[in-house]
Amino acid sequence: MFRGKMKALTFSYDDGVTQDRKLVKLLDKYGLKATFNLNSDLLGTDSHLIINDITVSHVKSRLCEIRSIYSGHEIAAHTLTHPNLTQCDEAEIIRQVEADRKNLSEAAGYDVVGFAYPGGGVNYNGEVSRIIKDKTAVKYARTTVCTGGFDLQDDLFKFKPTVKHTDFDRMFALADEFINMRPDTPKLFYIWGHSYELDLGDNWEKLEEFCKIVSGKDDIFYGTNSEILLQKNK
Repeated sequence: MFRGKMKALTFSYDDGVTQDRKLVKLLDKYGLKATFNLNSDLLGTDSHLIINDITVSHVKSRLCEIRSIYSGHEIAAHTLTHPNLTQCDEAEIIRQVEADRKNLSEAAGYDVVGFAYPGGGVNYNGEVSRIIKDKTAVKYARTTVCTGGFDLQDDLFKFKPTVKHTDFDRMFALADEFINMRPDTPKLFYIWGHSYELDLGDNWEKLEEFCKIVSGKDDIFYGTNSEILLQKNK
């Protein structure tokens, strides 16, 4: 159970872009919690992305700002510089993950223990997961492979989210299913994405509508990734 409840909901967002500030305010408005996965060596850099012919900002917040920006939520590691870890040797995997975790821990003021694999496509494998589990202080690692379901998973180092936040039709359908279920075993609704994707079209409005729908339910525990994955049954 999750703090005495059979259902839990959490969000996970990557890259530490400045759009996270707006996202945190939105989540706070509805009493929702997220984990933000940051690349400490890239913080403070300016960039942009072109998605579907639309230019979106990809500016990173500064390391010295993250404690205040993400107050009330969780900061987690995402590697120093966002490489594909399947193309790195063991020493580089450890350096990318553990140095990032330590940098973020110092800036956050608490021990950072979460992690999200950087990049899309094949961004992890069994060997990468084993190295992170055995050679770093990370306690869970999130993939980008969505399950479309709510079942808990035994392997926290290949953890799969439920749905990506830009798959709105599926996400809203899952929300309806999740809200109405009365499970006999613990269930988790886990949403992931990048906040810069919300600058495309009316995605901020869609996400706020989703937050309205899923928030304020007495039978759902709203927590960060660590609060849910590492403290189940408490």
